[in-house]
Amino acid sequence: TPGCDGILGSNTTLDTCGVCGGDGSTCKFMSGTFKDTNVPIGYHKILEIPKGATQIKVRELTWSPNYLALRGRTGKSIINGNWAVDPPGRYEAGGTVFVYTQPGREEQEGETFTAEGPTTEALDVYMIFQQDNPGISFQFFISSPNSPNPSTDQSNLSQQQYGSLRSVSASETLPNPGVHVYSPDEHIPPPQTRHHGRPASTLQRNIRVPPIAPPPVHWPEQPQFFWKRVDNTPCSVTCGKGFWYPIYQCVSRNSLEEVNEEECDLSNKPFPQEEACNTQPCPAFWDVGNWSVCSRTCGSGIQHRQVLCRQMYANRTTMVHPQRCSGLVKPNITQTCHLRICSHWEIQTNWSTCSVMCGLGQRTRNVRCVSNQGDEVGETECSNRLRPRTDEACDMGPCVRSWFHNEWSSICSAECGPGIQKRSVLCLSSSATDESQESCGGTKPSDMRVCNSGPCERTVKWYTGPWSQCSVDCGEGSQRRDVICVSKMGAEFNVSDASECAHLEKPPSLQSCNARPCGSRWFTSPWSVCSQSCLRGIQMREVRCLAADKSYSQLCDLDTKPDEKKVCNTQPCSAALDENCRDRYHNCAVVVQARLCVYAYYKQACCASCAHIQQRTTTPESR
Repeated sequence: TPGCDGILGSNTTLDTCGVCGGDGSTCKFMSGTFKDTNVPIGYHKILEIPKGATQIKVRELTWSPNYLALRGRTGKSIINGNWAVDPPGRYEAGGTVFVYTQPGREEQEGETFTAEGPTTEALDVYMIFQQDNPGISFQFFISSPNSPNPSTDQSNLSQQQYGSLRSVSASETLPNPGVHVYSPDEHIPPPQTRHHGRPASTLQRNIRVPPIAPPPVHWPEQPQFFWKRVDNTPCSVTCGKGFWYPIYQCVSRNSLEEVNEEECDLSNKPFPQEEACNTQPCPAFWDVGNWSVCSRTCGSGIQHRQVLCRQMYANRTTMVHPQRCSGLVKPNITQTCHLRICSHWEIQTNWSTCSVMCGLGQRTRNVRCVSNQGDEVGETECSNRLRPRTDEACDMGPCVRSWFHNEWSSICSAECGPGIQKRSVLCLSSSATDESQESCGGTKPSDMRVCNSGPCERTVKWYTGPWSQCSVDCGEGSQRRDVICVSKMGAEFNVSDASECAHLEKPPSLQSCNARPCGSRWFTSPWSVCSQSCLRGIQMREVRCLAADKSYSQLCDLDTKPDEKKVCNTQPCSAALDENCRDRYHNCAVVVQARLCVYAYYKQACCASCAHIQQRTTTPESR
């Protein structure tokens, strides 16, 4: 397994503040709470998360109708941007994943942003304010390589160690203590800077940033192309103080014309800093609060809410005289409400019959929830505590057992003569679930009796056997089966003469059949006479490939082609044989194999072959 350094087996891990192989000694714990309650309605930046931050957590202290929002330094919205609320979930930003949660009002918990980090770029956290600020806490770790030991005290931070952190300035509303990003040429405000009319000393746990002496300036040779500010992004609001970012374009120093960005050094491109815009007051508007609890728990009631005339000044809203909103339609301050229908339980049916014929059972009835007007409504509209019982036990007395039987079957077991009729006999209790026969009293009724369907008459009938296999492997062949005349007398069967069934139509005993289509096949002629009567002769025959229509074909399988010649008469010749002793027939080899040489006729007709076999059986070598 590779470590965080990318080396297999190194087992190197990230410490708390995201330093690979670190021991946590360079970690700084940053935390604070934004408590300013006098904030305007709309987007308001509350925190700047620096590059390299880990274990980030931003949380509302309690539930409110406000929403947290996250935006990159380029102005791109990540969560809850453009006045649209995103669903809870996981969002990738700044090289890490932020988990956004939205607990319900009943849980009384505020929204949260959490991320493991480390971040690869600075990010801005906003709050979309709709009502007073419930308080927003934040915390994260950040690495401080120049710090001799870890500390959670935030008063000793310097701009040199955390170029992405800053204290609260007079031009922005930030958390207490807040964070801010200084550009390289931005002036650090003195400690006497005021925040919304309050001295800096009144801000809770302000981060003090001591001034740093600027480094020596070296004047390099002026490049031919440089970055020039040419425009701004659209302002985030049309009034009441918003924000925009400058847009930089690569231009030629000689002609001051815009050129391709590749001509300029991208590493020197100025980082867009947030700037205030459209600071003029916004028109007055009606601000509405949440509806109060309904005045009645059921039926029709009334809800109230607060409606105030407010106006935005310098990025904050202030309550003004209602006359300034006289040109606007004032929202209603009351409305009717209907939490649920006023209803009660009604018994709909009487008790049903008991579920058993004897013993203990159950009986039921139906109830329903109806409104005061008599309409049936959902059961949730009625109190479950007051619901009448819908089932109860019932006792039908002790159970009694007796014999039960059905009707005799209408069919006798024999077609003629004596047979048997049957019926089912059961010992049953008055309880339908008990089928035991142990305690039935009296004699069990008979479950079978003799029946007679009348005298039997002798009948004859043709009976057929199964068809045989087709007579050919391919093409058209035939199949056969046995057809016999059988006489029947009651349950006795006998084979009769076919003449007794002559008056009946006899089923066919032969039928044609078609096997698979015949392709090309090998055909052979009979073997010829052996070329020698002894000392290994040769027999020949013709082998031809014929198609289904008996024409010559080249489609036969050569691997299955029959032999065209074979060896014959391999026995040695006898010199003592008379010249008149010779075979008169070509199939004398078959006579020898059938051991027919013992007969005088075959011994004379196949003299040579019989003499040779006799000589072989009498010589010592043959033994």
